[in-house]
Amino acid sequence: MNRTRLITTMAVLTALGTITAQLVWFPAGIARAYPMQHAINVAAAVTLGPGPAVIIAFLISLFRNMLGLGTLLAFPGSMVGAFFAGYLYRKSGRNGLAAAIGEGVGSGIVGALLSVPLAYLFMGSSVGALAFIPPFLVSSTTGAIIGWFIVSRIKTVNVIRN
Repeated sequence: MNRTRLITTMAVLTALGTITAQLVWFPAGIARAYPMQHAINVAAAVTLGPGPAVIIAFLISLFRNMLGLGTLLAFPGSMVGAFFAGYLYRKSGRNGLAAAIGEGVGSGIVGALLSVPLAYLFMGSSVGALAFIPPFLVSSTTGAIIGWFIVSRIKTVNVIRN
């Protein structure tokens, strides 16, 4: 993929993730669930790889925060999930389900654990890890399933090269 096409694809996925954040969300415990962020992470990981997927996740989180649609907790959850999705997708021999599982584990568990010190340092919240894991898992699992469905449909029409 040439550089112009890569940057354009990253910009489109970033815009989709930012726009859908205000359209598709639901309350999940102490947080709001934004499943489309995770669906975009899976799609980006499969189509572009872990590096661009992490950059897209960072940009979506940044724009969501700038628009008042998210918190600082969007950064560790989305970026770790995007990396895990891309990494597991490559290591599994290009299996879309592996990308979805990577997103769920990366955002839902590892991202939630990384959010604990971030919430304490920057947000003044002293809740434990168990307060973050359930809502992060709900959001990331829902989004990973949506992303897996989208990627599997795209693959059947040969948009994504194996």
